[in-house]
Amino acid sequence: MQHTVSPITVTTFIQAPIEKVWACWTAPEHIMRWNNPSDDWFTSRVENDVRPGGSFLYVMEARDSKRFDFKGIYDEVLPMEKISYTLHDGRKSTILFAVIPEGVRISETFDPDPAPAPSPDLQRDFCASVLNTFRQYTESVSV
Repeated sequence: MQHTVSPITVTTFIQAPIEKVWACWTAPEHIMRWNNPSDDWFTSRVENDVRPGGSFLYVMEARDSKRFDFKGIYDEVLPMEKISYTLHDGRKSTILFAVIPEGVRISETFDPDPAPAPSPDLQRDFCASVLNTFRQYTESVSV
């Protein structure tokens, strides 16, 4: 019997223009600076070909020597609006960018890693922490 878990959605709000948000989200030199849930993690390498059929690879490492590759293929890219991709293990994710009066709302919906991976709540918290780091970085950096 296969257990299925509902997709998880995490949202953040960025006080910045959409052009800046998009640049920080997609440019490898920016991704390496924000793609971590805490100071215990860092991204050591980024490859990012942001187009339908293009691939991405983020090498994430913990300071205690744990590491994993976050990689996949872009299915759909609508600049400054939407990114959808499929991870190497077949899970799907969609990121929506919406311009609002205060800046930009980002909503990320993803298929959680099935058991025995961390619980869906831990996966949600991990994603929320990364989005929070993205928000802090994007609001403070000059682009």
